[in-house]
Amino acid sequence: VQLQASGGGLVQAGGSLRLSCAASGRTFSSNVMGWFRQAPGKEREFVAAIRSTGSTIYYAEPVNGRFTISRDNAKNTVYLQMDSLKPEDTAVYYCAAGSPIVPSTHRGYDYWGQGTQVTVSS
Repeated sequence: VQLQASGGGLVQAGGSLRLSCAASGRTFSSNVMGWFRQAPGKEREFVAAIRSTGSTIYYAEPVNGRFTISRDNAKNTVYLQMDSLKPEDTAVYYCAAGSPIVPSTHRGYDYWGQGTQVTVSS
């Protein structure tokens, strides 16, 4: 599976961005898709994940209520709608695909995209 993330950019606090992650290769619908982020000097952290049917979704506490993950299996794409952005959301955002037992951890994600930079100014 190859993952291509896009949609990052510079936005003011309170603004919105929509990230996309297009998958190619293996059957997209069989994977858990997740978003992680890594800020300078910090470890990569979980943001959100969605199972193949879209029926089960997970969010990290800092983004719960502000971010929305969704997927379109027909387009082999997962999205991350980010609203009410804060400066602390600034990071490189990575999409990932796999079959993790615990979707909020790195373990079990077999494929990673190249990352897209999100910068939120105050």
